[in-house]
Amino acid sequence: MKRSVYFLLLLLFALNLFFMLYYGKETFQVQERVDPPHAYDYHFVLISEEIDNEYWRLIEKGARDAAKKNNVYLEYLGPKQVDNVEQLKFIDKAIAGKVDGMMVQGVAGPVFAQLVNKAFERGISVVTVDTDVADSERRAYVGSDNYQAGVIAGNALIKDTKGKQYVGIVTGRYEASNQQLRIKGFKDAIKQEHRIELVDMEESNITKSGALQATYDLLRAHPYLTAFYGTSAIDASGIAQVVNQFQLEPRPYIIGFDILPQTLSLLEKGFIDATVAQYPYEMGYQAVEALLQIKQGEKSKALQYTQTKVIHRDEIPAVHNREPNE
Repeated sequence: MKRSVYFLLLLLFALNLFFMLYYGKETFQVQERVDPPHAYDYHFVLISEEIDNEYWRLIEKGARDAAKKNNVYLEYLGPKQVDNVEQLKFIDKAIAGKVDGMMVQGVAGPVFAQLVNKAFERGISVVTVDTDVADSERRAYVGSDNYQAGVIAGNALIKDTKGKQYVGIVTGRYEASNQQLRIKGFKDAIKQEHRIELVDMEESNITKSGALQATYDLLRAHPYLTAFYGTSAIDASGIAQVVNQFQLEPRPYIIGFDILPQTLSLLEKGFIDATVAQYPYEMGYQAVEALLQIKQGEKSKALQYTQTKVIHRDEIPAVHNREPNE
C-alpha cells in the first residue's frame, strides 16, 4: 500500500515537472532558426520594453510590414510589464536561439553592453530602437533624437505660455536614458527663460496609475504648479485626469509625449495643450531595413533619427491623414 502511494506521488511529481518545463519553454524560449512554412531569408527578433504597450505594438506593426515585404521571419517578444531584468533575459535567449539579427530597446548598465557584445561576437547584428546605448557593439540606432525632442517640448512651452510658469515633470522611469535625454533637452531649452521655473519631478513607471499618483504627489507638494510636462506616452493622460478632477482654475498647461489615440483624443478635446509626436511605426519599419542593410553588407548609418515634432489641436487632421512610413 505504501509503495503504491509512493509510486503515485512520484508519478504526479514527474508529470508536474514535465508540464512546467515544457510550457515554460514554449512561452519564453526563442526558437532556433526555422523556416515555417516556407524558406525565409533571415530570422529577426524585436524585443520590446513591454509587450502589450500601445507604443511598442506600433513599432511591431512597422517591423512586421517591413519583414513581410523583405521575406524576413520576425518574432516579437518582451516582458508583460516593464522589467529591465526580463528584457535582458530575452536578449540572452535570442542569442542562444542563433537569430540573424535583433532590434532591442537600449537598457542602461553594463549587462546590456555585455550581451550586445556577445551577440556581435556570434555574428548577430543588433539595432537599438527607441533608446540607444552608444557605448556597445550595436550596429545602428533607429528612433527619436530624444534630447532634441526635449528641446522642442521646452520651446513649445515657452511659445505657448505667458507670464510666470511653475513646471512639474512626470517622467516614465528615472533610469531610462531616453527619459533622461528628454528631460535634459527640456531643461536646456527653458534655462534662459527666467519666467519659467522647473519645480519638481515624479516617476510614473510608464503606467497610467503611476502617472496619476505622480501628478497627485506633485500637486500636493506644489499646489501652485501652472504647467506639466509628461515625458512618456502614458503620462499626459494621467496628468490630464488629475487636473480635471481637481478642477484647477486656470487649468495648467500640459504637454505630453507621443500620438497614441488616447493622447490625440485628449488634445482634440482640449484637455492637453500639445504633444511631442514620435512615429513608432517608422521606427519598426526602418529598424528592419537597417538590419537588412547590415546583413547584406551595405553601409548603414549608425544614427538614424526618425521625425519628432510638436502637435497642437489644429494639427491633428494632418496626423490622422499621414501615411505610415511617409
